[in-house]
Amino acid sequence: MKPNIHDVAKVAGVSSTTVSRVLNNRGYISEKTKDKVYKAMEEINYFPNDLARSLFHKKTNLIGLIIPNSSNPFFGELAFHIESVCTSLGYKLLLCNSLNRMDKEEKYLEMLIRNQVDGVIVVTYNRGVLDYHKQNLPIVAIDHYLSEKIPVVGSDNYDGGKKATELLIKKQCENIIHINGPLDLETPANLRRKAYEDVMKGYGKLPITYEVSPQKSREEVIAKLFDEHPEVDGIFASDDLIAASVITEARKRGKDIPTHLKVIGYDGTETVKAILPELTTIQQPIDSIAKVAIDILSKEIEGEFNNIELETYLPVKLLEGGTT
Repeated sequence: MKPNIHDVAKVAGVSSTTVSRVLNNRGYISEKTKDKVYKAMEEINYFPNDLARSLFHKKTNLIGLIIPNSSNPFFGELAFHIESVCTSLGYKLLLCNSLNRMDKEEKYLEMLIRNQVDGVIVVTYNRGVLDYHKQNLPIVAIDHYLSEKIPVVGSDNYDGGKKATELLIKKQCENIIHINGPLDLETPANLRRKAYEDVMKGYGKLPITYEVSPQKSREEVIAKLFDEHPEVDGIFASDDLIAASVITEARKRGKDIPTHLKVIGYDGTETVKAILPELTTIQQPIDSIAKVAIDILSKEIEGEFNNIELETYLPVKLLEGGTT
């Protein structure tokens, strides 16, 4: 049988009510009594029931995080930083991978609500999450505007796209092509693409874009790009994984980087920097995005709505490496 508070009380020589008050930090309890209770807990290997305590306090200290795919370096690093901040604040994190599917998001949201989470952070490109906001569930969105009532935290994707394209032009690239993910998801990458197109037009150059979609892999799209545009001398990819695939295909075709082709990626995660340290990339402040998102969610949970910024976009940084 697992030990309970009555066992703790017996070993500590106090009442069960006193043990309960110590565990729930209610009323004045002397340090001497607290020490006796904690020593008794340690002696009989007793651990408080968090679920029971959450029902008492009407707060679970659980945060839900819904991301498209934790195997993606950006989302994996984002989850790492969010979990780290949550732990420092006494929250536990429930991680959900939605694969950008609305049906999975809906099931995860239902599960999180059943587990009485205090709030949810979502990286979603589906508007279905709005229905759950009506239940007064505190929600913060990452990188994507959902509604005027749901705070959004992200980085300046337009400026990132602008920085990348302008660097390739500064490096005397004449034929610059952009590759992005699926446009129908309305992801932040769309702003990177728009910045590319605006800068190209501003310099009197023709924007040429390719899209990686669920129907065509990165490798297929990149091979097609090189087949159709052998003259390409600059590529701006909307994420580092696409950039890495570009470099691989270019080298297969005998193109020297950066002599024949200059490549810029996007995200600047620790994972990609470790594997491909030479990659020039636009680095997102992933740790800061996590901190700001948790800070806003905490304020929502505590009802401090007057101190919440509804839109927060943090600056990005150009990290120039050997691929440009």
